[in-house]
Amino acid sequence: MLTYSFENIRSEFLYEHLYHCLREDIQCGKLRSGERLPSKRTFATHLGISTITVEKAYGQLLTEGYIYSRPKRGYYVSDITTRAFPRPRSVRKTVRETEKTPAWFADFTSNQIQADMFPFATWTKVLRDTLADEQSHLMEPVPVWGCLALRQAVSTHLQHFRGMYASPAQIVIGAGTEYLYSLIVRFLGTKHIVCLEDPGYAKVRRIYESNGMSCRYAPLDENGISIDALRKLHGSIAHISPSHHFPTGRVMPIARRYELLGWANETEGRYIIEDDYDSEFRFTGKPVPTLFSIDAGGKVIYMNTFSKTLTPTIRISYMVLPPELVQPFQESLGFLSCTVSNFEQYTLARFISQGYFEKHLNRMRTYYRKKRDLLIRTLKNSALAGKSDIIEQSAGLHFLLRLHTILDDACLKDRFQEQGLYLTGLSEYYHEPRPDAAHTYLINYSSLESKKIPEAIERLCQAVLSKS
Repeated sequence: MLTYSFENIRSEFLYEHLYHCLREDIQCGKLRSGERLPSKRTFATHLGISTITVEKAYGQLLTEGYIYSRPKRGYYVSDITTRAFPRPRSVRKTVRETEKTPAWFADFTSNQIQADMFPFATWTKVLRDTLADEQSHLMEPVPVWGCLALRQAVSTHLQHFRGMYASPAQIVIGAGTEYLYSLIVRFLGTKHIVCLEDPGYAKVRRIYESNGMSCRYAPLDENGISIDALRKLHGSIAHISPSHHFPTGRVMPIARRYELLGWANETEGRYIIEDDYDSEFRFTGKPVPTLFSIDAGGKVIYMNTFSKTLTPTIRISYMVLPPELVQPFQESLGFLSCTVSNFEQYTLARFISQGYFEKHLNRMRTYYRKKRDLLIRTLKNSALAGKSDIIEQSAGLHFLLRLHTILDDACLKDRFQEQGLYLTGLSEYYHEPRPDAAHTYLINYSSLESKKIPEAIERLCQAVLSKS
């Protein structure tokens, strides 16, 4: 007679424990195909449990197909011909938790926003108002474009802040730019060759290639992506960040922008994907006009996100299609649903339309300008003065620091870690090795606490200048 222990079964119900025991014995072959199981009453008496417990365990096994019944004859083990490898019942495999990120004293790579800079009180108020006033809309399905209220708010914001005139019908809302990139691939097709900036963000290539597109790297000159390289690489899509290139921080001048538009209009089927990275944080003068705003040929697809301006944990991004692509996009992908919840969309729409987003942007711009000025001033007054170069164009939330040192990058990385500093070198963002990128590091200060800046720079000096 089959015997199972019911001690130390923790939170499981008795019938669940019996079900698991029987199932695993069937899976590992201890109970063979066609073997008759004990009757419910006999089995219950033997195990010291109720008949109902055995009945429920048998019922679950019967539903899942592990056993079958014969009228007035009982229950039998099914023939499991495609079962997995046997697994001992006594061994319980658990998934290991992901190792925690080291606690750096200063992380110059993080783009997270400090919690005290997020407008929680205002966001909570707007969320409550949305729940009170938009109940019927919150329950309605939303098409791939996203809810109209948010698209209208984004359209108005782009007109006032970026000088872009785009109707709500041209705007597509999505859960992060990564999702929107995949939509572009599905829409334009995998026949295209995407040219990426070198150096650039390696994850973009992985996203495109995982969706079946071919990628090639086009080098940069002092004005941005090389037009000659685009032609030589036979690219049909150029993915660029002209307003504040990552990682170099370069801002593409207007002449190169028109050259790029000229390249796109040379041949049918060429497009430019404009990632307006960090455009909201320009600290001198007005933001540089977007490529989209000067595009007369319908060749530019504009991308932006609220991750930098609000928080990366609010996964809301958007793209703006040229008018010529709106109907084809609708015909191709209009059957999809939006990947952002209605609750977040309507809340963000109100947050923008009621002026809170503009106030928040102004506050964040002032906050980051002061932090940037403090960081640069501290560097210029440190022991690294005269032994390093600061490369920046008063835009974005990072700049480059080139060190005058004979130490190689591997040695510097070890020294940074010993000082509790996390930095990434410019050389890590190149597809092809570039010796001239050595000793140059990204200084991303968005998540760095201002009070830590003096000590962080002191530690940086120790790492670079110490003779030991």
